Parts: sequence; structure tokens; C-alpha cells
Amino acid sequence: MRRESATSPSRETSRRATVGVFALALALRLAVVAWAASRIPPTADGTFYQTVAERIARGLGYTWLWPDGAVTYAAHYPVGYPALLGAAYAVFGASAAVAMSLQALLGALAAAAVHRLLARHGRAALIGGLLVAVHPGLVAYTPAMMTEGVAASLVLCATFAASRARHYAGTRSRDRIAALLATGVLAGLAVLVRPQLLVLAPVLGLVAAAPRRRPRAATAALITGLALVTCAPWTLRNCARMNRCALVSVNGGWNLLLGTNPEARGGWAPLEVPAECRTVFDEAGKDTCFGEAARVAIAGDPVAWLRLMPGKWRATFDYCGAAGWYLHQANPLAFDHRDKLALGITETAFERVMLVMAMLGTAGAHRPRGRLRARLDAASLFGGLGLALSPWGHLAHLVLTLRLAAVASTYRFDPLRTMSAALLASTFVIHGVFFGGGRYQLPLLPFVAAVGALARLPWVFRFRRHAATA
Repeated sequence: MRRESATSPSRETSRRATVGVFALALALRLAVVAWAASRIPPTADGTFYQTVAERIARGLGYTWLWPDGAVTYAAHYPVGYPALLGAAYAVFGASAAVAMSLQALLGALAAAAVHRLLARHGRAALIGGLLVAVHPGLVAYTPAMMTEGVAASLVLCATFAASRARHYAGTRSRDRIAALLATGVLAGLAVLVRPQLLVLAPVLGLVAAAPRRRPRAATAALITGLALVTCAPWTLRNCARMNRCALVSVNGGWNLLLGTNPEARGGWAPLEVPAECRTVFDEAGKDTCFGEAARVAIAGDPVAWLRLMPGKWRATFDYCGAAGWYLHQANPLAFDHRDKLALGITETAFERVMLVMAMLGTAGAHRPRGRLRARLDAASLFGGLGLALSPWGHLAHLVLTLRLAAVASTYRFDPLRTMSAALLASTFVIHGVFFGGGRYQLPLLPFVAAVGALARLPWVFRFRRHAATA
């Protein structure tokens, strides 16, 4: 029987630490809920989610009631989040406290998942779990009836499930089968909340697979298939009710058109409806019309569209601020401009420290072969550290993505580093194509904090010497 190393906590101690991290994260989030439940109403997209969730709870499905009394089937926004709220409302009643408490629970599960993902790294597990538990941006976003926090929790839980499947790789045990099923279903639920997360399903399969090449491809296909099967009932519903088949939602054309507006400077701006779409009232048909208008605009001047990408990345990565924006937008009296500024400063300082730690978390994880590669590795590390402390956060995140990808390939698709690299890369691509916004960075925050927990400071002092003597 293999003995545990002296530096590794016992299994029982590790589990107790996980419970402690979960309890702390839940307590902090519930404290915010206690303050916000009577003060912070749904706002922005949250007003739509709240309305649809109440209709789902009453058994009316994902439908919309118009001012003239007409009721139509809808699928503009993804169904996963309002369906989750609707299920909770059906059991506990429709109230802001119920929605916020559910999000507090999911946020605490994310902190626990980080602790379990890092369990074999000793003290790093506790550091990572605590960083996610107390993260000001994540804790303060708990009252927001928005999808990003829920999506982050689901992806983290899916990553943990994939790591368990990897642990049992090469066997046909019930534990491996259960872990693979959990990975696929959680990936599907994440897609129902944020459809663009489908690109992560094959990566989860690579993480869950045995090291050999063929099982990797097969497992990637299996996890992707399970995710699609999880979404299939809703996809079939869209085919039957929306006059168009759509995996989850029918707002891709809408968002693509928003991303062609140069006046938005990479972020969101009110949509100017093209003339040819003003007489199209069918929800899916209008989105198709918007998508066609966007493609015509991009094809007409692709260079101008490509020039918008850096602005979209700046809007997404340089500053998050989602929690302060939402709380102030919902109730400026309860959360005024000074409160928003104070939270923004605190959150930004915390996140930049996490970014620095994550950059250090990639140092020493592998040894590049050859003097040139070693020097390039050192240059990227110290350059990334400098960018992490500069206004150009998007460039720091780009360097971190490349470094994580290099480390993940060295460690044969290590779960945390691989999923962090994939989530960062997909965020760059998706929000470079569509449009950016600080809240789209939020699903990255727990992953960056978790990678930061792996930072080994002694490597910083040995790094230049290694680069010089390689």
C-alpha cells in the first residue's frame, strides 16, 4: 500500500479542510445575501431572467407575455439559468432571497471544488480554496441575477469531475463511469447556462482521459456527446417551437451584429436595427436577419472588424467590476458611487495580485530545453509579471494563456492548468468575435486564483540563473 508523503495531509484532514473552505465561502456569501435580499432588485438582463423564472415556476414554460396579452415561445437568452431559478422558486417560492441563496450555495461549491482540485498540492489546496472563498469580485456578485457566477461554478465542478475520472483512468470501475457521466452532464448544464462553453467539452474529455492518444480522442468525443445529449431535449423544443433549430438560444446573430459597431469601443452598445430587419418580428427570424447583416458588414470591411478586437479584449480583461456595476445599477441609493468605487479598487487590486500569482504559478513547472527556449520562457514570465501590474491586463492574460498551455502540454493535460488555458483562450476568441465586457471575465477569476495558489516563490530567484545556464 502506497504511503502518503510527509507533506501531504491525510485524506480525512483534506476532506475536513474542504468542508471548512465551503463553510467559509457560504457564510460570506450568505452575509451578502442578508444585506442584498431587500435592497438589490433584478436589473439589466436579470429582469428578464427573473420574469422567465417565475413563469417556469408556475408551469408556463420559457414563454413571454406581451403587453397586448399575447404569449409567445422564447429562446433569446439561454434557458439554463432561468430554469434553475424556476426550479428553486417552485419549491421555495419566488423571491430574491431564494435566487441569491442558490447562487451563494453554487459559489461555495466552486471554492470547495478548487480545494479538491488542488488536494495533491498540499498547502496550495487550502490557499486556492480560501482565495476563491474570499474573492471580493465573486462574493459581491452573489446577489446578481446573471449567468456568469453560475457558469463558473458549473465549469469548476465539471473540471473536478473530470479530474476524478482521470484518477480512475485505465479502469472500468463504477467510480470512473460515474465521474465520466458527471463530467458530461455538468458540461451540458454549463452549456445550457452559457452556450459558448460547449467548446470546453472536448477539453474536459482530454482531461478525463488516460494518457494514451486513442482513449483521449474517444473520451473527448464521449464527454462532448454527453453534453449534447443533456442539451438535446431543449434543442428539440427549439426546433419545434422557434421555427428554427438552435442548440440553446437564438441570440448569436444579435451578438455578432453588436460586435461590428465601432462606436461601442469593444463593449456593449444599444443595437441599431438594420432596415431589412425592422419588419421581421419572429424571434428566431430576427436573429437570423441580424446575423446576416453582421456577416455582410464584416465581409464588406474585414480589416475594420479585425481592428475592433483589441478593444473587445480591453473591455473584457483590463477591468472586471461586474459586482459593483450590478449593485449600483440595481439600487444607486443602497450602493452609491463611492461604494462602487471602493469595491472596484478592492476587486481590481485583488485580481491583479491573483494575476501575478498565477504568472508565478507557471514558473518552474517545466524546464524548457535549450538556452534560447529557456531565455524566452524567462522573458515571457517577467514580461507577464510587468503587464499584470500595468493597465494592459488583456496582454497579461494573453501571456498567461500561452504559458499555461505550455505547462499543460508538459503535464499531459493537467486538469487545472489545461482547463484554465482553454477557458482563457476561448474567452479571447469568442469575445474577440462578438463583443467584450468586464463581466465576461468573471468565470475566469476562480481559475486564475487556483493557478495562483501554485506559485512557488523560490523559483523566482532561481529562474534567471536557470535561463542563463541552460
